[in-house]
Amino acid sequence: MSQAQSPPDDSTGCHPAGLPHVFIDRSLGRIAVPRLLRDAGLRLTTLAEHYGIPQDEDIADVTWIEDTARLGWVVLMKDARIRYRPAEQEAVLTHHARCFYITRQDLPGAVMAQWLLSNLPAITTACTEAGPFIYAVHATEIRRMDISSPRPR
Repeated sequence: MSQAQSPPDDSTGCHPAGLPHVFIDRSLGRIAVPRLLRDAGLRLTTLAEHYGIPQDEDIADVTWIEDTARLGWVVLMKDARIRYRPAEQEAVLTHHARCFYITRQDLPGAVMAQWLLSNLPAITTACTEAGPFIYAVHATEIRRMDISSPRPR
């Protein structure tokens, strides 16, 4: 297990009531998306901030899934494959993780941040439920995904 670092201070006070602290996976990057989300008032911690650089490059998905779920954080990412990998599926299910992923891999950071911010009311509402869950984040909606279904061919 890792040592959790304190989340950066949020001086804007605009983090939505009911939205847990946000964890940003490496798939969304270290700089652009986190900065845009912080500028909008979200309290968040990136994988690099939590584990340190360069250790962040070697942290297994199952480790950060367990750690963030234990802390009660919600995860934002761009890795849709996480719901098909047996070890990651098991980590999400076992630790009752709450995860949201951007459905498109080819979007610039500003568009990914906009999709997340546009869906923030729905994401916040979804977080009122206990995990485990994984939601797909689309441009104008989120959809709950089946964690245990086999990968489509």
